[in-house]
Amino acid sequence: MKALRSFTVRARLPEALSPLVTLALNLRWSWDQETRDLFRWVDPELWEATRRDPVALIAAVDPERLHALTGDPGFMRFLSDTSDELSRYLTNDRWFQMKGPSPLGLVGYFSPEFGISEALPQYSGGLGVLAGDHLKASSDLGVPLVGVGLFYRHGYFRQSLSHDGWQQERYPDLDPYAMALTLVDGARVTVDLAGRTLHAQVWRADIGRTPLYLLDSDIDDNDPDMREVTDRLYGGDVEHRLQQEILLGMGGVRMLDAVGLDAQVFHTNEGHAGFLGLERMHRLITKDGLTFTEAVEAVRASSLFTTHTPVPAGIDRFPKLLMEKYFSAWASDCHVSLDALLALGRRDDEPNDERFNMAVMGLRLAARSNAVAKLHGDVSQHMFAGLWPDVPVAETPITSITNGVHAPTWTAPEFADVFSRYVSPNWTEASASEWERIVDVSDDELWRAREHRRGRLATHIRERLRATGIGRGLSPSEVEWCDNVLDSKVLTIGFARRFATYKRATLLLSQPDRLRSLLLSPDPVQFVFAGKAHPADDLGKALIRDLIHFAADPAVRHRFVFVDDYDIALARYMYQGCDVWLNNPRRPQEACGTSGMKAAMNGALNCSVLDGWWDESFDGTNGWAITSAEGEVDLARRDEIEANSLFELIEHQIVPLYYQRTEGPTPRAWVRRMKASLGTLCPQVTAARMVRDYVTSLYEPTAAHAARINADNHAAAKALVAWKARVSVGWSGVTIVDVETDNTAADLGAVRSVEATVGLGDLEPEDVSVQLLHGPVGQGDEILDPQIVQMTLVSSSDSKARYRGELSCAAAGRYGFTVRVLPSNPDLAQPVEMGRIVWA
Repeated sequence: MKALRSFTVRARLPEALSPLVTLALNLRWSWDQETRDLFRWVDPELWEATRRDPVALIAAVDPERLHALTGDPGFMRFLSDTSDELSRYLTNDRWFQMKGPSPLGLVGYFSPEFGISEALPQYSGGLGVLAGDHLKASSDLGVPLVGVGLFYRHGYFRQSLSHDGWQQERYPDLDPYAMALTLVDGARVTVDLAGRTLHAQVWRADIGRTPLYLLDSDIDDNDPDMREVTDRLYGGDVEHRLQQEILLGMGGVRMLDAVGLDAQVFHTNEGHAGFLGLERMHRLITKDGLTFTEAVEAVRASSLFTTHTPVPAGIDRFPKLLMEKYFSAWASDCHVSLDALLALGRRDDEPNDERFNMAVMGLRLAARSNAVAKLHGDVSQHMFAGLWPDVPVAETPITSITNGVHAPTWTAPEFADVFSRYVSPNWTEASASEWERIVDVSDDELWRAREHRRGRLATHIRERLRATGIGRGLSPSEVEWCDNVLDSKVLTIGFARRFATYKRATLLLSQPDRLRSLLLSPDPVQFVFAGKAHPADDLGKALIRDLIHFAADPAVRHRFVFVDDYDIALARYMYQGCDVWLNNPRRPQEACGTSGMKAAMNGALNCSVLDGWWDESFDGTNGWAITSAEGEVDLARRDEIEANSLFELIEHQIVPLYYQRTEGPTPRAWVRRMKASLGTLCPQVTAARMVRDYVTSLYEPTAAHAARINADNHAAAKALVAWKARVSVGWSGVTIVDVETDNTAADLGAVRSVEATVGLGDLEPEDVSVQLLHGPVGQGDEILDPQIVQMTLVSSSDSKARYRGELSCAAAGRYGFTVRVLPSNPDLAQPVEMGRIVWA
């Protein structure tokens, strides 16, 4: 029979143990080893049985055990110390408070998923884990930031495999009352979905000092179909996705009001939450009386957009008819045509019937935008250059901040102990010079840590494979072979990520005989694979099936395994236990790829195509680079070339280095490369470095700019709109009439003066900036790596102005210069944001 109503019964703890609840409800335990040790002490077996979830542990522990703990002086002292440490963590000044005055008050960080812990399964992969690490690092640094997302009642999906190796999805019911979540009393949000009202309640998770608020539509106020809006992460059809993104963006802004928070900076993590800009514009137009273009300018000033995809196919796009269905009322309220609204999500070089592009809207409604690695920044500039047609691609206003990983979450205790003793007690925020001390660690000590984690990985995978087999109905005797899976002494290579075709999970299978030779060699290699394919991606599922079929061979199955149901827990074992982390996407389709960073924090060596973060971090000594044959248009031939490179690296460099034991059981040359990896990568790849970069490069400039633009009832925003309109109308009259300089040969280092006469038409000299660009000249008279000099106004009359600048001949050989004119206004966030440039 089915219950008419259901509710959650929570365990009642003895008063002396009440701090356990506070500790369990703050997800700082997910990265604080002492707090986890405390919960393990409560009941070691139950701690493992509940998958290391403190809330589940407290609910399940025997009352007699709780009573016994109150009489254990050692436990009570540990509980008191751990509780006091959390209080200090939450209240003491940290990096942000100690670095000096800041214009930044609060960042609203919007993301469709957050990967905090396996105990809060609200993530699918890299984007969510990155968002979780961003929140954790913000907490550690004391950065004023609040996370905004959705609570999915079925999460993403749990993965299992059919007997044929085909991915199966199941969607468990999640009980928020049984998680580290608190329902925010009185905080309710409504949004309009094509004439129907969607209601949402609000859950709060505490990520250390950082609050995370999640909107949940599964409440009685909604009709049954509306309750399903937040059913699954990345589930449903395109209309369902649109409904989720309206709730996330527009509802997220309303939720901040409902909980009494006033964000200065709105950070959109990918385009999914982009409708937050429309919600803010609606308020400015209907309540503050701004025009549509004034509202765009006011919203842009306080908005930051981060793009995570290097391919157009990865961007959310919505059909015009669907946008009309859901946003006609918005347009009517704002007294603007639907076409004007839709233009925010269209490129000028695309046809009018093109789908509404969330990334384009994100870029148009954000004064500052960034990619997530240096190479990805270059890719993004090329991808979106059409939004600024007169601007050189290299100056397209998309900067980059390379992603990072939250070191305390992902680093094994053995390595954390080594780092705290040799690098710095505060090693998670250590400088590059401090990380150089890693060379002082004895080879044997570092190798013992690596061997211990490899052994833990092997044990965990045996247990997972055995449990999976029993779960499929196999007998104990049929899963006995699992006891021999993986050898704790054998070179272990890991591959774990989303199974998209461009990531090429099966590249090694392209040469099966060569692969078998590696597996069965006297100096063998063993491989561990894990990952999920999107439920609608049959090509990705086929990759998993191919791996399963290869791994089913009894001759190799002990050294080649695929582990199903990839999650944060399994990821942690793999990052900490693998010797080599493999990454072989087709360059440059990996935006960043942070899994290799997490492995590097545990002494693993990266073997990767020079894509994403590895492109800027590989130095020739800290891992290996797989050849990338980007010039080969035949994908099959390209894959063959790159597979050969991968095999060559494993056969002739990686395997010999690992098994070279000329000075005892420790592979000295391998450990030297481990030290090179740790010393060069660890200062670069932390989320602490990433968040500091966001604060100084983007958050604080955005906060200061927003305060200036929106002061005095948005006076500067209104003035800037009027100025842009005037400049746009008069820009056709801007010309470079003449450029004068000495064209004779010059000595190296000589200084040469350049004068330019500029026709301004109806504009004034203060409306423009005249620049001199100079540098060595390559083929086609292209200036290589141009230096930019602001030219000085000399005189003006009769709609003309004369400017002077000087260049230094900094390189021998052919040298050249050019002159250009840009719109100039102190309230522009980016010099090229109008996309207007006149060239000589």
